[in-house]
Amino acid sequence: MKTDLFDYSLPADRIAQEPRPRGTSRLLVLDRRTGAVSHREFAELPSLLSPGDVLVRNDVAVRRARLWGRDAGGRLVEIFLLAPLDTERRRWTALAKPGRRAKPDRAITFPGGASARITEVHDDGRREAEFDRAIDDVYLESHGAVPLPPYIRRAPGATDRPEDRIGYQTVFAREPLAVAAPTAGLHFTARAFEEIRARGAAVADLTLAVGAGTFKPVTASEVERHAMDAEEVSIPAETLRAVETARSSGGRVVAVGTTVARSLEAAARLEAPASGSAMRFATNLFIAPGFEFRGIDALLTNFHLPCSTLLMLVSAFAGRERVLAAYEEAIREGYLFYSFGDAMFIA
Repeated sequence: MKTDLFDYSLPADRIAQEPRPRGTSRLLVLDRRTGAVSHREFAELPSLLSPGDVLVRNDVAVRRARLWGRDAGGRLVEIFLLAPLDTERRRWTALAKPGRRAKPDRAITFPGGASARITEVHDDGRREAEFDRAIDDVYLESHGAVPLPPYIRRAPGATDRPEDRIGYQTVFAREPLAVAAPTAGLHFTARAFEEIRARGAAVADLTLAVGAGTFKPVTASEVERHAMDAEEVSIPAETLRAVETARSSGGRVVAVGTTVARSLEAAARLEAPASGSAMRFATNLFIAPGFEFRGIDALLTNFHLPCSTLLMLVSAFAGRERVLAAYEEAIREGYLFYSFGDAMFIA
């Protein structure tokens, strides 16, 4: 299948640049069987759920993975930390921008007196950086910046705005393992979950440590030639029980976001654990049209970039033509797109 089949045109002013008060976004509802579209408010989501459904969310927190440093000439360089390479968290895989200021053996200094040198540059542009101290969560909370996507425009090197730090983290986030937010979860307030439970639906958690690979551009002309990076998944025993209870009672498994969809679909293809046990695994599952869904029945998601793996997943779930037609209608109706944008419920 050609990658450009998932292309579409989006006016620049439809890319949301600011976080809005949680729960105030619009909600496009798509019937994946008929293609029918209706327009709601996100606050109406609980009314779209039924007793016996289970809403599964990704409780991962976003670490402040962006470091602004200076090279030997005092020029600004961005080091985007992807994952630690040792238990001391002194060696990291990272991305750099601009790459010419992060060449091997060149020193880079950071706030708080930290410094690093690039020890290796890989063919895909990723770096290995060795720091002179542990770059742990305490350091990142003090000196790291929110890893907002590049389409959300902020001045390079600027201090984080409080609204970004709040807005790019879900209210149910736990351990900081991700370099990008599970953005479908950003819409929820604590009250929304109270309303969902009051309707007789359950709420359950899993953790997928969102990495840069989730958003890696599809550069191959053929969809099938794209390879996903592996990401770590943990599904607690109580979540597995909640999913099984929903299935056995005729309820639906509702995934909050593409990361949850990938986690549950990957889990559905693995051997079931012993009763009362959790599941922990790594997955590089790539979901594109032609995929047979076994783990989810409905999907809450944001609007995604053209030709992205996320748009391909949504298209696999609801049909490419129906999804792109819904996107066209959303554009006509003035919806906002991407991380701080509006939401879409597909059932």
